[in-house]
Parts: sequence; C-alpha cells; structure tokens
Amino acid sequence: MMHQTIEPLLQRQQQQEEDGTTTTTVQAAGGGAVAGHHHHGGSGKLTLLPLVFLIYFEVAGGPYGAERAVKAAGPLFTLLGFLVFPFAWGVPESLVTAELAAALPGNGGFVLWADRAFGPLAGSLLGTWKYFSCVVNIAAYPALVTDYLGQAVVPGSRARTATVAGMTVALSLVNFTGLSVVGWGAVALGFVSLAPFVLMTTMAVPKVRPRRWAAPVSGRKDWRLFLNTLFWNLNYWDSASTMAGEVERPERTFPRALAVAVVLIAASYLLPLMAATGATDAPPEAWVNGYLADAAGIIGGPWLKYWIDAGAVLSSIGMFEAQLSSGSYQLLGMADLGLLPSAFSRRAARFGGTPWVAIAASSAVTLAVSFLGFDDVVATANFLYSLGTLLEFAAFLWLRARRPELKRPYRVPLRLPALAAMCAVPSAFLVYVCAVAGWRVFALAGALTALGVGLHGAMRVCRSKKWLSFNNAAAAEDRRGDHVAGHRV
Repeated sequence: MMHQTIEPLLQRQQQQEEDGTTTTTVQAAGGGAVAGHHHHGGSGKLTLLPLVFLIYFEVAGGPYGAERAVKAAGPLFTLLGFLVFPFAWGVPESLVTAELAAALPGNGGFVLWADRAFGPLAGSLLGTWKYFSCVVNIAAYPALVTDYLGQAVVPGSRARTATVAGMTVALSLVNFTGLSVVGWGAVALGFVSLAPFVLMTTMAVPKVRPRRWAAPVSGRKDWRLFLNTLFWNLNYWDSASTMAGEVERPERTFPRALAVAVVLIAASYLLPLMAATGATDAPPEAWVNGYLADAAGIIGGPWLKYWIDAGAVLSSIGMFEAQLSSGSYQLLGMADLGLLPSAFSRRAARFGGTPWVAIAASSAVTLAVSFLGFDDVVATANFLYSLGTLLEFAAFLWLRARRPELKRPYRVPLRLPALAAMCAVPSAFLVYVCAVAGWRVFALAGALTALGVGLHGAMRVCRSKKWLSFNNAAAAEDRRGDHVAGHRV
C-alpha cells in the first residue's frame, strides 16, 4: 500500500520538475509527506561552502560578543568554556540536524520534524518558539554594532535608536536578493571578518603570558551571565535546516557542512580569546562588548583595532542576513505544511524565488523588538530556543524509536540508548538555562507560548471556515501519509 502511495507522487514530482519551477509534495520513504520542496530548475541551490558560512553566521559570526564571558567568570573559565562547549553542545545538535535534515529535507526544518513526530500542534508550537527566538536574536545585532562603533560615532540615545532602526530596514532589503546571493555574501563576509583575528592571534604569540589566563574576577563570578553568553554565542546549529529544501544534495551537503562548521566556530572563538587574554593585562572587569577591538589595538596598533571594529559590523551583517533567511524559510516551510496561510509561501521569481512575504513579516517583527536591552534580548532568545530544542531532541528520539522505516541518507551511528545519552548532556544544560531565567523572561515566554497555541487554533478555524487560503493539498497529502504510517498522536 505504501508503494502505491509513493509511486504516483514521485511520477508527479518528475513531471513538475520537467515543467519548471513549482511546489511539490514528496513522500519520504517510510511515510510522511515532505512538503515544501521547491524546484528552480537546479539553479540557485546552496552548495557546501555557502552552507558552511551560513551555519557559521547562524551560530557565531566570530568572537564578537564573547567578552562578557571573561567579565563574568574570568579568562580561564572562558577559555575552557569555548573549548568544551562547541563539542559538548554543538556536536550533538549538529548530529541531530544532519540526520533529520537529510531524512526530511523540506523547508521548515525542525518544524517538519516535530510535525512528523507529534503532530501539527507540536510543529506549530516548536515553530513559534524557534521563530521568535530567531527574530529576537536578530534584533541583538544592530545593538551589538552600535556598541562596537562607540559613543564617539553614535552619540546619544536618539542617534542609537535611529541607527538600530535604519540598519534593520536596510539589511532586511538585502535578503530579498535571493538565498544564493546571501550565501556567497556570507562566504565573503566570513573571510573579511575573520582575517583581523588571524592577524591578531599571530601577532600576539610572542606577547602571550599564560599566567594572565588565570587572572581572577573581583567579587563573585556571575555564572548566569557566563552561561548565557556561552549559550548565545554557540547555539542555533539547527537553524540552517529550515532552508534544507534549497540545499543541493542535502543528504551529503548538510553532514559535511556541519562538521566543518563545528571546527571553524570553535577555532574562531578560542584562538582570538587566548591571544587577547594572554597578551594584554586588562582585568576581567574591562571586558565589555567591544573590548576585543581594544585588545587588538594594544597588540597590533590602531589600524588593527579599526579593522576589528569594521569586522564587527560585517560580522553582524552576516549574522543578521543568515538568521533572517532562516526565519523566513521557516515561515515558508510552515506555509507549505498548511500551518500558516499560503501567502507566506509566495516567492519572487525575479529574485531567485525568495519568499518575499515571509521576509517582510520577519523584518517587521525584528524591527518591533529591536529596541529591547541587549541582556534582555540574549536571555529571552536563549529561553525560547531552549524550549524548542528540548522538543526537537524529543522528536529526534521519537522518530528513531517509532519510525525505523524512515529513510535516513545520513544516520548517526549510535543505537537508541546511546542517542538518548548523547541528547541528555545538552538537554540538562537547556533545563538549567530555563530554570535560571528571570521573571520577565518567564512572563514573555509564557505569553509567546500561549500565542503559539492560540495561533494554531486560529489557523484551524480559518482553514475550516475558509477565511484564509492554505496549502490544503500539502496538508491533505501529509494527513494521508501519516494515516498510512499510523504515527499521528
């Protein structure tokens, strides 16, 4: 019966690919329709190098913003944190992302995974948490740029507000040019923004004194700030999965890109921080946002300081563009699944099929939250991301246990108990991040969770009353595939 369901869909997909650009719904082997594969005649697909740098900017974008970890816990704990955390946290999440992005390579990424495992409410709720985490996180980058530019360039609160708003609007417009342009732009921005840190690290080697790495913090260590800073700098490994439908041969490209990105990101934090803390005598209290540029000036001269200041701007542009793309393609994937109105799946053919409605909506939400304080942004984004990732790990384990027939072109080479242990370490940290959040973060997360549940209910009413247009063909095919597979809850 399953083969009878798959065959006509594959034939229909082949015919539509021959006809040109379209939206198809492809039945994954083992059940469950994979909605949202968009074909553009083979052009504009993301290849390995652009995907590596999109992941790089989704997660890190360089060591900018890591200074507060030194201030909170001192150089030694910071270096240990950036040595261990990319692997203890990044590797498990990367493996989960690689397996599921290859098995279910549709736009929407983790929304699709939760939908397959636990049904549309779980997919919608996970989408709400991750989406708002993403756009709230994006809002931090214009604020971070103003910190690096300094009061001499952006004096006063009104000028700062204007700078944040102007950057948000201007950078959003870049995203309309297409994912391929954004991807190769990320490659260029990556090389230019990393170059001054390579120079700084090289020039610092003769000046490094290991005793400086043990400099103590005056007063008590702020572990909450330290862990939030580590987490904020090293999460979002799964964000690129929302663009899986735009990746060339995702079953091969995603695992390779994630493996390269883990090493690149760990090195991009650890080496510059070792250089800057080991070659300067500044106490931990001096390490505020922007201090890495000051350290570069001490090590190499004013020209290197200005280059790192410029690199902070370029890095923030790269992070903004990569994460705005991720959030927009998540909305596109949710529309393909019938969780949002079909308007969010509209593409601009003139610009390589960019989801212009989803980009505009994400830009508007980002602008609305761009005036929050930096620390509030970090804490709220971390909390929402933690909730979503816990559900994502649960979906991964559920699909491995209950859907063994699902075709997995890349498979994490571990059995279920070992996979549960692998997910337990980052899950414990996620629970801790949630537990130490302040009451304002709890209140905001609770409101957004209620909004997600309410939005799902509202979309069901709108679909049944036909008040809005939905991708009913994909939703119906999805339900039929799930009924055959018998895994809906």
